[in-house]
Amino acid sequence: MDPVFIQLGIALGLGLLVGLQRSWSDHQEAGIRTFPLITVLGFVAVLLAESFGGWVIAAGLLAVTALLLVANIGMFKQAPTPDIGVTTEVAALVMYGVGAILAMGYMAPALVMGGVVAVLLHSKEPLHDLTDRIGEKDIEALIRLCIIALVILPVLPDRDFGPFQVLNPFEIWLMVVLIVGISMAGYVAFKIFGTRAGALAAGVLGGLISSTATAVSYSRRSVAEPARSTGAAVVILLASTVVFARVLAELGLVAPEHFVQVAPPIVAMMVLMIVLSWIFLFRAKDPDEYELAEQEPPSDIRAAIVFGALYAAVLFAVAFAREYLGTGGLYVVAAISGLTDIDAITLSTAQMMKSGGLDPSMGWRVVQVGALANLVFKGGMVVALGHPKLRARIAVSFGLALVGGVAILLLWPA
Repeated sequence: MDPVFIQLGIALGLGLLVGLQRSWSDHQEAGIRTFPLITVLGFVAVLLAESFGGWVIAAGLLAVTALLLVANIGMFKQAPTPDIGVTTEVAALVMYGVGAILAMGYMAPALVMGGVVAVLLHSKEPLHDLTDRIGEKDIEALIRLCIIALVILPVLPDRDFGPFQVLNPFEIWLMVVLIVGISMAGYVAFKIFGTRAGALAAGVLGGLISSTATAVSYSRRSVAEPARSTGAAVVILLASTVVFARVLAELGLVAPEHFVQVAPPIVAMMVLMIVLSWIFLFRAKDPDEYELAEQEPPSDIRAAIVFGALYAAVLFAVAFAREYLGTGGLYVVAAISGLTDIDAITLSTAQMMKSGGLDPSMGWRVVQVGALANLVFKGGMVVALGHPKLRARIAVSFGLALVGGVAILLLWPA
């Protein structure tokens, strides 16, 4: 089949998708017939431009704008209280562009853009609800994230320094951006869910933002509400399970060429944690109602600098241990680093694997040791701060997880 017909079919499909959403939302300016026609017009304009010049595309865009303007004028005259929003009109112009880039051969971007338009149009209420939840400190957090990612990162030198040539300021800060971005995603999800959610959501969000902070928070709560110790254990277990999902995401983003080699044992550990969480979830008396602890936006610049320094220190320590201390030294570095921050040892190990300085079969074991050390640290926090009922549940679950994790370390084939 001629590729042009395939592209034309996709243009029609995307236009129908967006038009269906607009018709379902009862918007009269453009609906299930108009949007496909606008998208096809963009497609046809590009085909005509190949023979008559690019002015055809601009003329088509002006024609769509004029038609939308006429339609709105008619609606304003008929409706006593007309809706003066321009979302549908802007969506129509974007879909004209989607049809145009489809004709140019940009199929993947067109599919993504069409899908994004449909999702944005359909997410009016959740997005408005999110804006209602956002306060001044949240806006400040977004500004700080922009500073971290768009102001500081581009000006840093992208070259190696230090005796082991492993300290690259740009790459170090890029890892800071990655971690802050993951935590910010968890924070945004927290704002969407609100302060009350099920134990499952509380654990997942807690793991995205900070599993250690989640363990401390729910340990303290268990003292005030001993009857909910099983639910608190579920939240802590789930947050600790999400840590392994974070580890997999970080390994995949930083060292994708080695992901297939390092992922299976980490996935096995995550599955073990999921099973333990599932067991305790069934035993919880109130899994459907749990109050999420109020969270602070995770884009504090001082905290980002501290993490960057910690990551650089771990990166240097891993290079030093590999050079002078051997396997045992790497495990010691991983255990010490993992006690407080699993991200630093994960990212540094991924960087070493990416550069060829560390074999993947050793790399995942280093990460696993760090993750197990992190479990030990959180378990210690629960013992120090939690109610005896919570201590018992975490001792059993974390104990089984540690036994399973050590077995994976020892028995997984090289």
